[in-house]
Order: sequence, then structure tokens, then C-alpha cells
Amino acid sequence: MKVTWEVDNRLGLITIDAPPVNALNKAFFKQMDEILHTIGDSCDVVVICGAGDKAFVAGADIKEFPELKKEDGIELCRRGQRIFQRIAELKQPVIAAIDGFALGGGLELALACDFRVASRKSQLGLPEVKLGIIPGYGGTQRLARLVGPGKAKQLIFSGEFISAEEAYRIGLVEILVEENALEEAKRWAGIIMKRGPLAVRAAKRVIDDGLRASLSEGLEMEAQAFGEICLTEDKNEGVAAFFERREPRFQNK
Repeated sequence: MKVTWEVDNRLGLITIDAPPVNALNKAFFKQMDEILHTIGDSCDVVVICGAGDKAFVAGADIKEFPELKKEDGIELCRRGQRIFQRIAELKQPVIAAIDGFALGGGLELALACDFRVASRKSQLGLPEVKLGIIPGYGGTQRLARLVGPGKAKQLIFSGEFISAEEAYRIGLVEILVEENALEEAKRWAGIIMKRGPLAVRAAKRVIDDGLRASLSEGLEMEAQAFGEICLTEDKNEGVAAFFERREPRFQNK
């Protein structure tokens, strides 16, 4: 198991490399935790992908499960939930590039990202009930919030896989490509990185916080964030570039 982190021209790339199907185990969570501590302000967008063309991540390492008792199971879930929540709470937008299987913990990892790009050959699902367990890294909560409780229950209760086309149709995947999801994810990252980085981060924060609040509270969050952005040099540069009909040169200030 190896999880790598690299930054190229403000694009951060996390690659999960654990042949043959990039299963998640203790080593993954340890290495991912270390990477998340190093990201800071080193990049403007993060892309997460799996090595090879067979799987994004095909679930947790089942070899860790046979000896689990109640307290062990709770701690295993909390470990995964902590790491995936830290991914969700990164200041930067996080894009999942799915080429191949995204199953169990792999789909839960993708759900912790801000949006998902998948190639047509990909298959997605939460098959935990086939093992007599349930999703434990946030799948029961994030999937229901993304596609609605009825569709989430159908997928989780049955444990069946769905195609990338079906995932796109129900809103589980936002972007569907013929092949090479990583390149498409990088293309979208490039588009986002041309925008005001402070504005993008503020928008992510307000969307996420607003989903946990009432509409009136969310609207106030939006107004406050807009007001704060008005104090930035990037706002002045963006407006000036508009009137001067040129591309803005944002400085993250």
C-alpha cells in the first residue's frame, strides 16, 4: 500500500496505489492522515485517484474484519470517518477521479469529495450488506444527502453495483466521460484554478455549512462571506479585469 502526494502548478494529486484493487487498510489511513497534515495552502485544488485502470478503490481490506468485536468495530468506523471528514473539510475543492470500481469504502471516499468524475466503465456501490455489515465510513449519511434517502436505501439495502451511467443519472456522479477520468478531473481543476481562490474556498465553506443550517441561516452565512470577500485584493482585481476585458491575475489576497 502506498498513498502518494504531489503538487504540480498548484494542483494537488493524491494517488492510492495498492494493487490489484487499491483496497483500504490501516496503512492507507496512516499515510492519508500524514498527507492531509501536509496540504495546507500548497495547492488550490486536490484530485484523488486510484493507480491503474481497474479500480478507484474497491473497498476496505476485508482481512481486517474477522476478529472485530463491538468496540473494535466502532473504532474502525471512527478512524475512517475522521479521515474522510478531514478530506471533506479541506479548504480546497476536492475532485474524485473514478476509473473502474468504487465500492464500499472506495465509494465512501469519493462521497467525501466535493464532486466526482467517472469513466463509463466504472461501477459503484456499497455492498457491505453482502458481508452482513453496513457502510461505516460515512456512506449511510453522505449517500442519502447526495441522492436522497429512498435511492440511498435501495443501493445500501441491496448492496448491488450500479453503472457509471446510472450513477450519473441519479446525481451520484457529476461528470461522466468515455475514459480517463483523471484527465477530465484535472481539466476541471484547471478551470477552477483560474477563478479567485479565496472566492472558491468561501463558496465551498458556505455551501457545506449552509446544508447543516436553516435556509435563513444559510443566507446570512452567504451575505457575511460575500461581505468579507469585498475586502480582498482579489475582488478588486477581478472587477478591474472584467472592465478591462482581460483575464484576472488573482493573488490569493
